[in-house]
Amino acid sequence: MRFRLIPDQPRLHFVRYQYWAYAFSGALILLTLILLPTRGLNLGIDFQGGILIEVGMPTAAPDLAAMRASLDGLGLGEVALQEFGSPSDILIRVQRQAGGEQAQVAAIDQIKATLQRQFGDEVSYRRVELVGPKVSADLFWAGTKAVVFALFAILAYVWFRFEWQYGIGAVAALIHDAVTTLGLFSLLGLEFNLSSIAALLTIVGYSINDTVVIYDRIRENLRRYKTMPMPALIDRSLNETLARTTMTSFTTLLALIALVLVGGPVIRGFTIAMIWGVFIGTYSSIYVASPMVLHLHPRRESADEPAAAGKSPDAA
Repeated sequence: MRFRLIPDQPRLHFVRYQYWAYAFSGALILLTLILLPTRGLNLGIDFQGGILIEVGMPTAAPDLAAMRASLDGLGLGEVALQEFGSPSDILIRVQRQAGGEQAQVAAIDQIKATLQRQFGDEVSYRRVELVGPKVSADLFWAGTKAVVFALFAILAYVWFRFEWQYGIGAVAALIHDAVTTLGLFSLLGLEFNLSSIAALLTIVGYSINDTVVIYDRIRENLRRYKTMPMPALIDRSLNETLARTTMTSFTTLLALIALVLVGGPVIRGFTIAMIWGVFIGTYSSIYVASPMVLHLHPRRESADEPAAAGKSPDAA
């Protein structure tokens, strides 16, 4: 007997609950718009500025966990470590200290003294920099532009691949996903850094993948069932793609849960955001992108008319 999350021919009525879904999505977006100006985002070193030290370690593979524990004990706030180039080269990033340049210099001296006690005098310092607010603001703006450009590119692709009604529905769902993910970062106080921008872009890509599959089935059924009412046709399309959608989400979640449990604190914010993204991306494909097609009234093609952009109705 084969394992199935979804029966072969489900008959769920998704469109029936579209207005409840709109209310739920509206509540999530409203909560985000309240949280962002009141709680704000827990900006990481990338967007807040701080201290950047590149060190060469005497051993080929230093114990990063022990090094992080020693530096955390200094009480300097957020400390991030990563291999940079060869395994013996470590990039240390520490959040900006309150108190001006003298406070930054004192923090650098503390870090150097701690590394010397732990690893001896053979530690070499390749680079020591202070990342100021202007550089951090430039990084934040660059990350914001990356997300906006991705949304416009997806709008253009879906518009070309289908019709403008589908493009508007897809981008509305993606904006919904991105905004609510920002709300999650603000609510849980997760660190928001360049990895978080990568998580947002990954969530957008995951969500549009689901949406395009559903839209392709809606377009195919529009050509096949020329007299079927739109609510019934959208329900049919969603039911026909539901098994694929749920299995993709389920297998993705298995990997993400493993990363949360054993991946360590460095990528925990990224993986928590991705878990949320799997849920909200699947939800928005079904309850935001698809019902918008119902309200925007896409053109019904005749059975002998070629599909948009020269694609067959069975194209994925």
